[in-house]
Amino acid sequence: MAELRLEELSASNISAANALTLKPGQEQFITPVSYSAAAAVNDPNMTWQRVVVDGDHEVVGFIMGSFDPDADDEFRSILWRINVDAEVQGRGIGQFAVDALADEARGRGQDRLYVIWETGELGPEAFFLRTGFTPIGETQYGETIGALDL
Repeated sequence: MAELRLEELSASNISAANALTLKPGQEQFITPVSYSAAAAVNDPNMTWQRVVVDGDHEVVGFIMGSFDPDADDEFRSILWRINVDAEVQGRGIGQFAVDALADEARGRGQDRLYVIWETGELGPEAFFLRTGFTPIGETQYGETIGALDL
């Protein structure tokens, strides 16, 4: 891996972000990046979308969070989506992206970052636990709510 860096999601890199591959079974837990981009149009000031670039140009991941100081606790500072290309999973790219989102949350005066995940075989739970999130409850639909103290 070369040096990782972040770029804002843009017209020049959204195709590469949409082309990120998944390991078999992960597709049921991931929404396409283009859906995330469309959701951000409603309030671009609160939505934080970045691609992770390896070296000079290769997009290897995507992360989306949002910040809303007027929302309920778990929606004030939340990680909505994270995708890391199947070929490079397990190499620290997801941790790099989560750390960057946590830094952004701290910079916006937040003291916790939240995430909501669906449990299941091949799901993201082990990843979120490894990156420091702790389960703190469940949604009304049975999804896990996790928090990362900043």
